[in-house]
Amino acid sequence: MNQIAQGMAETWRRKIIYWWLTVVILAGIGNGQLVENFYAATCPMVEAVVQQTVNTKVSQTFTTIPATLRLFFHDCFVEGCDASVIIASPNGDAEKDAPDNLSLAGDGFDTVIKAKQAVESVCPGVVSCADILAIAARDVVVAAGGPTFNVQLGRRDGLISMASRVAGNLPLPTFNVIQLNTIFAKNNLTQLDMIALSGAHTVGFSHCNRFANRLYSFSSTSNVDPSLDPAYAQQLMAACPRNVDPNIAINMDPQTPNTFDNVYYQNLVANKGLFTSDQVLFTDPLTQSTVNDFANNPGDFNGAFINAMRKLGQTGVKTGNQGEIRRDCTSFN
Repeated sequence: MNQIAQGMAETWRRKIIYWWLTVVILAGIGNGQLVENFYAATCPMVEAVVQQTVNTKVSQTFTTIPATLRLFFHDCFVEGCDASVIIASPNGDAEKDAPDNLSLAGDGFDTVIKAKQAVESVCPGVVSCADILAIAARDVVVAAGGPTFNVQLGRRDGLISMASRVAGNLPLPTFNVIQLNTIFAKNNLTQLDMIALSGAHTVGFSHCNRFANRLYSFSSTSNVDPSLDPAYAQQLMAACPRNVDPNIAINMDPQTPNTFDNVYYQNLVANKGLFTSDQVLFTDPLTQSTVNDFANNPGDFNGAFINAMRKLGQTGVKTGNQGEIRRDCTSFN
């Protein structure tokens, strides 16, 4: 009887191990796995082709750099990194048409669209728009003097792009640290990742209405946010007077706006963060020590930024038989 019992126990043990391994394998498939050199056999020139397109665009307008980087961020935070933000709709109800996305500069979209066309000419139907956007986001950072890194690939393009699904999924310029941490955590990004990715504000510009509340209506007792350097506040008010043309925009980094560097964090220490969501990274004790570290150690910032970008690029990806490889980045097949 003991042998029979032992035999039954062994059988059940094997079944449990088999079941557990099956769950683990299926979970891995469901999460999707990205790898470097994904196109080594099918489109080995893809990164060189994208880089050439990016460099050509950058030579035409610097706006390409912040526009492409911001496009990647907005794409990944809604539906995952699947190029759903690039879909165009004749009805104005695609993801890009949501109020939170209307400020995305056209040069970011144009960069991806042109890179896709160039890739299609050498490897038709192979490389997703989502992967092209991920590569281009890395390349614009490098073009601005930032760190390079290997991009993991293998994404498929998403099949959903709806303006109604954007609200609540992107951080706002009025957010505090808790709100920032919460929305980044939804995408498996830590506080350190959040602070590092905020450093992308070292390049680019913003429209006045995104920070006017800090200049003219901060509170009932003070129009100007007291965490804003007074001289910097005067500069901002000169550039953005009340009832200003909404198309006017100013640099987010007043010191080195065309260089990807750690000066953004030095600006925060000097109370020259443009958005509330920028300056709170220094004024809040939860995040102040990291800001000080990044302000003093560019290598620490670069390393954290690279890690955060790679993690961001894994957000909600579609792989395998999920999604599709679009022929045109602006429309579903």
